[in-house]
Amino acid sequence: MEATELLKNYKKRLDAFLKEYFRKKIKEAGASGPLAKEAVKMIADFTTASGKRIRPAFIYYGYLAMGGKDSDEIVRASASMELTHSFLLIHDDIIDKDEKRHGIATIHEKYKKIGKKLAKGKEADHFGNSMAMLSGDMAAAMANQLIFTSDFPPEIIIQALVKLQEIVYTIVPGEMLDVVLEFRGHATEKEILKMHEGKTSSYSFEGPLHLGAVLAGVCDENIFRNFSRYAMPLGKAFQIRDDILGVFGDEKKLGKPVGSDVIEGKQTLLAIKALERGSREQKNAVKKYLGKRDLKKSELWEFRKIVEETGSLEYSQKLAEKFVSQSLEALSKINLKNEEAKTFFEGIARYMAERNV
Repeated sequence: MEATELLKNYKKRLDAFLKEYFRKKIKEAGASGPLAKEAVKMIADFTTASGKRIRPAFIYYGYLAMGGKDSDEIVRASASMELTHSFLLIHDDIIDKDEKRHGIATIHEKYKKIGKKLAKGKEADHFGNSMAMLSGDMAAAMANQLIFTSDFPPEIIIQALVKLQEIVYTIVPGEMLDVVLEFRGHATEKEILKMHEGKTSSYSFEGPLHLGAVLAGVCDENIFRNFSRYAMPLGKAFQIRDDILGVFGDEKKLGKPVGSDVIEGKQTLLAIKALERGSREQKNAVKKYLGKRDLKKSELWEFRKIVEETGSLEYSQKLAEKFVSQSLEALSKINLKNEEAKTFFEGIARYMAERNV
């Protein structure tokens, strides 16, 4: 079975758990009042709207790879990563001023509309951001609770909670660097790859793999290092491909407007290589379009054309492929105790270099 099929099968199991979990949490939240109930419902809608569930899948397969036995309990524990992801995305959407995520309105946008109805003339944006931040905090608490109340041995639960906090702690400097680079308006390739390591590699791949191993009762630094050698280049390949899709992808599949990275002025490898290699006219156009809030479709098309003509697109694609090769080489040196996990890790690495969504 291919890795993408394994991911789909796992996603079905996780989604079934999340559906029942949120049904209970919404009911429980009702006892605290309508505000709590509405917040949990928004978190539920946000979390279940879409997503491939890659991060919790890496917990699940990291657990199997280290000899863990498949059960509903590991699916439940892996869901903690999806709630952590929602918590971070809710805050990230505020930072990026995104109006859509997974094809639906972001939580701060939903609360902004509520704010306009509550008190006309008052600052609805601030209300929306404040309520969304609190909702994100609630999602973080739910993520911790999923592990804390699991049926794993107490010592493993403590180690898993420590690891989950390490994952969140590690992503913050990467997010900070992203904010700084966007605000500054320029970046080097080294800075961008460093940001990818912090925001994507450690958070989406390395951390979940380590957490899966911990849940399997393995806290071996050598195993963690081996997983890291596989995960870190994989995360960079994933993010480079994600940035490409953000400019050249399909809006319906992405669940957010194509070109949003350009509109937000994101410092991506595509942008900096176009600036590095372009003519004066091309450089001026890229600078003009980066951060332009009213970017027209024709201007996005011109941005795409410049990225292609300067070789920036080809450079980014080849670099992503190079990172995938490094990841697969590292994987070949890891002693995995589960064949399905091996199939998943190999296949998902190859998928990263060619994915369309």
